[in-house]
Amino acid sequence: GNTSLDMWISTFHSACVRILRMEMNHLGYSRDFVIYDAVDQIALIKECLKETGLSEEKFSPMAISNKISLMKNDLKEPDLSPRSNSQAGSNDIVYDINDYDDAILKIYPVYQKKLKTNNALDFDDLLLITVKLFKSKPDVLACYQDRFQYILVDEYQDTNYVQHMLINLLAGKHQNICVVGDEDQSIYGWRGANIDNILDFEKTFNNTRVVKLEENYRSTKNILEASNYVISKNRQRKGKILFTNNKAGEKITYYRAYNEIEEGDFISRTAMDFHQGEKVNFSSMAVFYRTNAQSRVIEESLRKSGIPYQIIGGLKFYDRKEIKDIIAYCRIIVNPDDSVGLNRIFNTNNHGIGKVTVNKINNFASEKKLTRYDAIKTIANSESFSGVVKKKIEKFCGFLDRQKEFAEKNTVSEVIKYIQAETGYVEKLMKENSFESSNRIENLKELITAAKSFEENNNSAAVSDFLDQAALVSSIDDFDDKHGLVALMTLHNSKGLEFPIVFITGMEKRIFPHIRSMDREEELEEERRLCYVGMTRTKNRLFLLNAVTRKIYGMEQTNPPSEFLDDIPEDLIEMISPSQQANSSLAYSHYALKNKTQIGNSRPRRVSQWEANPVRNSGKNFIKLHSRGTSSERLRGKFPVGTKVLHSTFGKGIILDKNGSDADEILIIFFKGAGKKKLKSKYANLKVL
Repeated sequence: GNTSLDMWISTFHSACVRILRMEMNHLGYSRDFVIYDAVDQIALIKECLKETGLSEEKFSPMAISNKISLMKNDLKEPDLSPRSNSQAGSNDIVYDINDYDDAILKIYPVYQKKLKTNNALDFDDLLLITVKLFKSKPDVLACYQDRFQYILVDEYQDTNYVQHMLINLLAGKHQNICVVGDEDQSIYGWRGANIDNILDFEKTFNNTRVVKLEENYRSTKNILEASNYVISKNRQRKGKILFTNNKAGEKITYYRAYNEIEEGDFISRTAMDFHQGEKVNFSSMAVFYRTNAQSRVIEESLRKSGIPYQIIGGLKFYDRKEIKDIIAYCRIIVNPDDSVGLNRIFNTNNHGIGKVTVNKINNFASEKKLTRYDAIKTIANSESFSGVVKKKIEKFCGFLDRQKEFAEKNTVSEVIKYIQAETGYVEKLMKENSFESSNRIENLKELITAAKSFEENNNSAAVSDFLDQAALVSSIDDFDDKHGLVALMTLHNSKGLEFPIVFITGMEKRIFPHIRSMDREEELEEERRLCYVGMTRTKNRLFLLNAVTRKIYGMEQTNPPSEFLDDIPEDLIEMISPSQQANSSLAYSHYALKNKTQIGNSRPRRVSQWEANPVRNSGKNFIKLHSRGTSSERLRGKFPVGTKVLHSTFGKGIILDKNGSDADEILIIFFKGAGKKKLKSKYANLKVL
């Protein structure tokens, strides 16, 4: 027969589902169990919180879910025996619920019992219970050991403890196991991956033969050698030296900008010059960053330059849920009758107004022919509604009134801070204490940075003005993408991909490596592995970027360059910096990169040159260039898409699009007071803001 039909090729979870569907009865479950997704899990945890008398406000269901998941990944089952008060000499259960560890001890057993009562498993149970099955039923294990005499596992560096144990049990009899992995690409420790699984593989399985796959077919020699130097500083590794028969290629370019805006503009200029000067498709270029919040400034720069892009594995800044939620509050300040904004606010569940109350509000509004906001106000002052509903709506109305009053006297950034604090939005995310919630908090802080930047560029800016800009930024997506799109993504999302040209941004301490990794060597090593992954995605050209000062997360930072830069030998890297001139549009063009005679023969010194400040020290360690503007700037003309302009009649506006030749160029401009207009460039008499 065809033995290939008997092979299983699947994920860990899929294989475990198949096994449990056949063997689940051995553990007292029915084989027709249901699998709970994330939404089902949260709903069940909320039931457990109510049943155990714990508050959702104090203990986030999402945080509880994340912590239970990590425990299951470490094969930690709930302690079903009660804790006793030994000092009192009784067997009564005593709970002093002050933190999540105490809450988990109380909730985890209840949660697991409810799952079993419902004949349900959550996603982590699929692995945990399969291991439990094999450990408790040796005859069942023996059956599967004989069925799977040869086991192959890919990406072994990303496995967690429960997956490692599952493999250990299945391969325990025949010891025919082959795993493929690279400890230098283990970058998911934050979600339970255990690098020790691959580092200690030979200790787990005797007579292991190790085959090192050291030839690289992707990157140039210079990029590969630099990557080897960076990763060699890690202790948690087996050790290997990648080599390639590819050409040496260009040196790595290190660009130290004045600030994050100049960093983004350098990416846009260089991308446009590659595209126009060397006919490189935009889809051949990628920009990597450590945190999602960094994408905002890069997105704005690419938009201004008319460069099409896409976010890989995520959403554009103003499309992210947490940003849209806070923007919804801002919209209600400007227009209380915005029913879509009100619905979004209710869905955040920060005001205790659930679906039942919302339906009552909607019905009342329809019946009385009122706007949603007027209906809320009327209900708050009406005696015809029950005390609980009325109290919630009164409280909500009070919040809206305070918010509007605050907005009349404070700046946009202060208003956004106020909303985040008063709604408890950030506090709620902090309680979740997960990788995802940390990213969302960083994005919300970056929204404050966006508001501050807007204030700096617009005198007496109001919330309505900021909303206009946000709406324009999020709606100008009609790019001509026939030349492909530049890919933007976090370094984590870059794993497994490759691009001819790569920009890695934010190469600064506290940004990359991330501030969360500064106190623990294991986490710093994972950051270094992340850098190695990012660098080795590159085929031909690699640009490493940072900034002297950076406005991010709602504050201005002055960070020293990343220590990862120190690991790259100076003969593999070429440093360039902005001109001494303040105008960032006069910085290096790609033309200058290719014509070394115009740059001069100055070479940066080892290590200390990374600390140099181009603002104070651009004459010594930094190369000076006076450019007439890049070719892309000249081709795009005087008014690039995204330029803010002032018209004598229509007032302030932003250029959405343009077409036609230089002499007959037509600009499509959105004016705040007059809407969208088409104007001839040469007669418009526009002033650039």
